[in-house]
Amino acid sequence: MQNLLFDFINKYVTLSDEEKEAMVALDIFRTVKKGTDLLKSGQSSNEGYFVLKGCLRTYYVIDGEEKTTAFYTEMEGITPNCVYTKKTSEYYVATTEDSVISVSNPAMEAGMFERFPKFETICRVIGEELLVKQQINFDDFKTSSPEQRYLNLLENRPDLLQRVPQHQLASFLGIKPQSLSRLKGRIHEKSKA
Repeated sequence: MQNLLFDFINKYVTLSDEEKEAMVALDIFRTVKKGTDLLKSGQSSNEGYFVLKGCLRTYYVIDGEEKTTAFYTEMEGITPNCVYTKKTSEYYVATTEDSVISVSNPAMEAGMFERFPKFETICRVIGEELLVKQQINFDDFKTSSPEQRYLNLLENRPDLLQRVPQHQLASFLGIKPQSLSRLKGRIHEKSKA
């Protein structure tokens, strides 16, 4: 499990054996079953999650209907807003498949930053990359049609089509499942023409 995280970090910096041992000693690795709510609306949390294997989903429940806002797959992380705001969460974080994640909290991270300053640099760089990615995704979503969103998904995250139930994908794209079925059919017909 930890080797997946170490390999990811090695893209940014080389870890010493001491740094690897310190991370393992934190006991941050968890195996989580599909359908597990890591965080529910109305709960407080002090934990952030990094996906080593599997898929997490964030969603709101509005008027009894789930509205998916994001999927996080291998080597992607999420720290729910409530960790920083110290308020209760307005959304859910759940697994959409059996997952292996690392779990951290601000106090744990501060301790690691103090002991090993390069971890703060790594987290800053990863955080900046995530912020840029989220801004691009938000802008793309706000400026594109449902068909363009689906085509972007096909191009940039085709694995989600096999990993996530259609009703969750439809919600993520901002359409109903029936509309997603029709959209897929139209795109399939265009590709045959």
